[in-house]
Amino acid sequence: MAIILNHTIVPAHDNDAAARWFARIFGLRYDGPKGHFAPVKINDSLTLLFDRENSFGASHYAFYVGDAEFDGIFGRVKDEGLAFGSAPGRFTDGQLNDWNGGRGVYFKSPDGHILELMTAPQ
Repeated sequence: MAIILNHTIVPAHDNDAAARWFARIFGLRYDGPKGHFAPVKINDSLTLLFDRENSFGASHYAFYVGDAEFDGIFGRVKDEGLAFGSAPGRFTDGQLNDWNGGRGVYFKSPDGHILELMTAPQ
């Protein structure tokens, strides 16, 4: 059997608000908290479990998406007026990258996590 990442914990100051924001930006369903966590199912094999934490460092979450998904997510990023950029350290240059022949963009969540979209895998 292949090794498949099933879930990961995403620390947040307010787990419910973070899960709602993420689901809205990524066009995913969020059904509310389940026990201690606020889960957002990414696909059949991966769920992000948002967890309330008082202090934490920023994490990087990179998502390989198709062109239609990229357009939808990126459109919502722009509609919400979020700063975006072409590379780590250039989160506000307002540009996309074309690495590996695809499109890519970086932006930050309200909790400061670095979110990356790419249409060509690394």
